[in-house]
Amino acid sequence: MCLIALAIDQSRRFPLVVAANRDEYFNRPSARLAWWTPEDGGPSILGGRDLEAGGTWLGLTAQGRLAMVTNVRDPSRIDPQAPSRGQIVPQWLRGTEPTDRFWMRTALSGYNGFNLIAADFQRGECFWASNLRAHPRRLERGTYGVSNAALDTAWPKTTALKQRLRLALDQADSVDALAGALFAALGDRQLAVDADLPATGVSLELERTLSAAFIRMPERGYGTRCSTLVISERVGRHTLTHVMERSYTASGAIALLRQATLKHWPPRYSDEAPARPVEPGVVSDGPRTRVRSLLKPVTTPRRSTRRSEP
Repeated sequence: MCLIALAIDQSRRFPLVVAANRDEYFNRPSARLAWWTPEDGGPSILGGRDLEAGGTWLGLTAQGRLAMVTNVRDPSRIDPQAPSRGQIVPQWLRGTEPTDRFWMRTALSGYNGFNLIAADFQRGECFWASNLRAHPRRLERGTYGVSNAALDTAWPKTTALKQRLRLALDQADSVDALAGALFAALGDRQLAVDADLPATGVSLELERTLSAAFIRMPERGYGTRCSTLVISERVGRHTLTHVMERSYTASGAIALLRQATLKHWPPRYSDEAPARPVEPGVVSDGPRTRVRSLLKPVTTPRRSTRRSEP
């Protein structure tokens, strides 16, 4: 993915919403949204699939894991021999390592710059990580955005997508209405003004073209290949999650809409299990909350108030 907005517990009806665009060369072979099994084993993944290097840009499992990745734009630090960043997503979805061990191994694996948003809802946790930072950041209830820079970097298209996500959550009275508003936001082709453009090491003309949420560069055979939505809806005491993928041709026309619905997803973390402590090397994004969330409240060790003897 190259543009993601994420809302966690910002709506009672829609507790989890993801809106994301994948930008890629059109000659890179890919499979559309479906369930598939990784070649090296693990649970089945719902998501698109990169058929050139394997892996995916966004995927989830029935067991309650979710992950999505974007690249960090910095031409001066690109290693053409680095492994594909799309491999990171199925490695997280496999769920064989605790967060701190997974992060340490992934950060040292030689990938080019990346952003990873990863959640394990059975454990009630979600975090953002980048191999350009020392530690992952634990996410709490809120709205987040990421493109090809760090989380919540105020690039115009990232800021705009977050704002439109908040507005859609406030106004939508159905899944279809919310999906329509988010697909419209992801399809926005408006370019940012030059004064607001970031400086990432590419030409001003290219920076300007890449500033739109929906990218179309026919002369390079590059652009937005698909838009993906993950919308969880509370229906009575149950949760339904709708996953939708709208794919596009090289001309920008809509090629296909695929969707899947998961019952009782995301799973709720156990009420009986104690709140998870802050793990070493993971930065907490906020204090505990008394409101029930998809995410387990973080606990911090209490300091003793007993005075030491003189």
